[in-house]
Amino acid sequence: MLNNNFLNSFQLDILKEIGNIGAGNAATALSGLLNKKIEMNVPSVQVVSFEEMMELVGGADMVVAAVFLQIDGDLTGNMFFLLPIKQATIFIQQLTGMSDFSFDEPSVPELALSAFQEMGNILAGSYLSALSDFLQMHIVPSVPAVGIDMFGAIISYGLIEISQVSDFAIVIDTEIKDPDTMNESDLYKGHFFLLPDPDSFVKLFTKLGVDME
Repeated sequence: MLNNNFLNSFQLDILKEIGNIGAGNAATALSGLLNKKIEMNVPSVQVVSFEEMMELVGGADMVVAAVFLQIDGDLTGNMFFLLPIKQATIFIQQLTGMSDFSFDEPSVPELALSAFQEMGNILAGSYLSALSDFLQMHIVPSVPAVGIDMFGAIISYGLIEISQVSDFAIVIDTEIKDPDTMNESDLYKGHFFLLPDPDSFVKLFTKLGVDME
C-alpha cells in the first residue's frame, strides 16, 4: 500500500497547473451563468490520507453540499466537489435570485438543486477536460448528482474500491471569487476530491512519471 509521499513537488505542480487550466475554463462558463466576472484558481493540490481528508472539511459529521460524479473512459473512478453549506447557499442565492433560500432548510427547492448541479457540472467538466488534454486520455464524466449530507456518508461510496490499494486521495483546493468586491462572503473555498479506481490509479500516476513498482 502506498503512502501519501510518493508524488514529488514537480508532479504536484503538474496537477496544480492542470487544475488552474480547468479553473480558467470554468470561470469563463460561470461568468456567463452569473452574468458577471468570476475568477477561479487552484491554490494547492494535496495528496492526503483519508483521515486528513475528513479533517479538511471539518470531520466526517460535517454537513456539506456536494456534487459527485463517476468517471469513465481511459480513466475511471469518482470525483466530488464540496462546499460548506453556508457558502453553497450564498452562491445559489446569487445564481438564482432566491434571497430567502438556504440549504439548511429541510426541503430544498428543485431550482436550487438544479443550479448547484449545473455549477458542479461546469467545474468538474472543466477540470476533467484539462486533465484529459494534458494526459492524452479519454475521460468521460457522468451526469452529476447532488447531495446534502454528512461528508462521511457522501464520500464513503468512492472509498470502497480505492481503499484496496491506497489510503489517500487527491485534493484539488479551489477558490471562486468576484474580483469586483472585497467582501469575504464572495470568496468561495471548495475542495475537489479525485478518487481513481485501482486500475486507473496506476494509469494516472504512470502518466505523471511515478514509478508504481
